[in-house]
Amino acid sequence: MNELVIKAHNVTKKFGDFNAIDDISLNVEKGNIYGFLGPNGCGKSTTIRVLTGLLTASSGDVEVLGLRIPQDADALRLRIGYMTQKFSLYEDLTVEENLLFMGQIYGLGGAELKARCFEQMKTYGLHSLQKQMVGGMSGGQKQRLSLACATINKPELLFLDEPTSAVDPENRRDFWEKLFDLSEQGTTILVTTHYMDEAERCHRLAIMESGLIRADGTPEELMQNMGVNIVEVKTSGLRSLKAKLIANSHIRSAAQLGVRLRVLVYNQISDPVQWLRSEFPELQNAELTLARPTLEDVFVSVTGQGRE
Repeated sequence: MNELVIKAHNVTKKFGDFNAIDDISLNVEKGNIYGFLGPNGCGKSTTIRVLTGLLTASSGDVEVLGLRIPQDADALRLRIGYMTQKFSLYEDLTVEENLLFMGQIYGLGGAELKARCFEQMKTYGLHSLQKQMVGGMSGGQKQRLSLACATINKPELLFLDEPTSAVDPENRRDFWEKLFDLSEQGTTILVTTHYMDEAERCHRLAIMESGLIRADGTPEELMQNMGVNIVEVKTSGLRSLKAKLIANSHIRSAAQLGVRLRVLVYNQISDPVQWLRSEFPELQNAELTLARPTLEDVFVSVTGQGRE
């Protein structure tokens, strides 16, 4: 195993009687992009705040970059970057002024700070906007500025809390290319998302639900080990067919995708296509094909949302 930059063991965070995160453990290797996938309210943001020392865990052990958290949280803050879901920079300042301000917070100054600001504006395509007031910028431009500010101190570890929730697909793709550049340079990145396509880009992934980590592994491992086979069904009457299928205990879930029904059959059934034809007479003449799993299938198979 490579060097671990995050080691968290049996971590719980309570708010009164509510467990926001419930006895979770995770290890994050240096240089990896590690993702937290899950719906709003599942504990992703709380986990990040505990790992950065912004919140104190109710129980468990947290070590980040070799530092004990929350005891060494002040020392940690100079070595990490943190980009929140909501744009949190100063809209009444220019691009350059925001970068200068953030650099000063991290102790940069003089020629070093000016050089670093120039470098960040060039890297993130902001140089032509340096005198632009931030309040008048587009969502994609604000996102690039947020990432430039979050990395102005050349952090060893970067925390990103749903950083692409307010931008279009093209800007999301460009943003992820920047993350891979940072990863290749040795920066470790922990990112929360509820987008399946983003989760599939991560080197390693934890799927969260109700404060619990339901699965943890590479996207490929999770798709190989989810315990179901996927059959796509093309026929008429999909809505009534779905109701019949999900009533069967051998079927984990069924979801309609256009003119097809995507059916997750527990892998105790060795030949799911033949089994479906024999179990459901209306499928005798239907078009049934085995399909490649996706992370959405994984999510459905490991959480409690598949049979609703």
